[in-house]
Amino acid sequence: MTVIDKINGINNVVKEIFDFTQTNEKIKADFDEYLATIGARNISLNQMEKIFLPYVFERKIDNKSILEMFEAEKGTQPIIESFINAQASIFEIKKILKNGFELYNLINEKTYQVLSLTKMTNFRGVYAGQYITARIFELEGEYYVIEISGILSHSQKEEAYRYAVMKLVHSPRMLYFDNPEKEEEIKSTISEMYQKFIKTFDKDIILTTNKHADDIIGAFNEGEEIDLSDKTCDLTEFKFFHVKELDNNYSNFLENSMGGFSSHNEIYDVAVIFDEKNGLYAIPFYKTFCTIFEDKSLVENAKNCVEYFLTNESIPNIILDRVSSKYPNFMETVNEILGTNYTYEELMKKYKSDYLNNRIYSSATILYCSKAFSEIFDYITEPRQQKPEITAKVGRNDLCPCGSGKKYKNCCGA
Repeated sequence: MTVIDKINGINNVVKEIFDFTQTNEKIKADFDEYLATIGARNISLNQMEKIFLPYVFERKIDNKSILEMFEAEKGTQPIIESFINAQASIFEIKKILKNGFELYNLINEKTYQVLSLTKMTNFRGVYAGQYITARIFELEGEYYVIEISGILSHSQKEEAYRYAVMKLVHSPRMLYFDNPEKEEEIKSTISEMYQKFIKTFDKDIILTTNKHADDIIGAFNEGEEIDLSDKTCDLTEFKFFHVKELDNNYSNFLENSMGGFSSHNEIYDVAVIFDEKNGLYAIPFYKTFCTIFEDKSLVENAKNCVEYFLTNESIPNIILDRVSSKYPNFMETVNEILGTNYTYEELMKKYKSDYLNNRIYSSATILYCSKAFSEIFDYITEPRQQKPEITAKVGRNDLCPCGSGKKYKNCCGA
């Protein structure tokens, strides 16, 4: 099958999926509601296509994606499977090719040659050196770009890397998705760091408070000796409460997180845990959570604490495995608090299915291994260079004053 035949086949499947969203009653109602929510009811067909793709790839109904619903009704197809496994990331354009692009994925640190599903004339104004948020997929050994949702100029490098790190924080698996060499590097790093942790502390868990957690983690990272005798969890009363500083959905979360746990106003317990297979974790309220299974009456807001550990996506199943192994009454207590009748397996399937279905390493370890995080960390911690002040009028075809060597219209004037 030629490349042209493949591209025609892909575009035909996309049309089939669009027709499916318009004929399936449940999806049609959801799609109309989606359009209304984003204020896009009265739009052109061309505008509809731009909205349709992210809807299909990202929307879920009854915990199933649109693509999974399409596959369930129409049968398994290689193209649909490729769509389901597509990756949405931010890429640096390395080269403009005759029929596509050479792209460097800022998140998984891999370079791709991708084919375009449309004529390259549709990408006028897109140049090497820019950054694009795009969705690509692999089919029979070749990669295709199906969606470009945003473009940043080369001078917006910091914004591009911030976006990459934000994606990593919310989905650590993206660092090694489709990059087995990177995953091997992560595994090797975890193995080395685990041995170092055990050698440093002679155990794999340290119970402390947020006022000392940064010192412990910092000493470990720097290979320094630290006296833990005055850094243990000395709380005598345990209660669970919302810590606003732990929210990472604000735009400058990187700067805020630089202050670490110790900058938080309230005092609460933190467990620094190194899992031999998955890496380093800092788990807020771990001791509080454990105390529930010793005597739940000793913990204020015990139900909220249990719900926090179950629903927080950054707390993996292995943390719950550790607690449930220590306390035989784990499920009895959880069911009593929640008013449910789960088995442990059912509980994990309901709340930690992502961890059961995928190998997900700790966020701290992922960021430690990420070049994007190192890049943005340098931006945050080092003095920033000021952009050149343009005092005279610069022609669109003149060299850009920033020194990139490109024309102004293709650089800071874009």
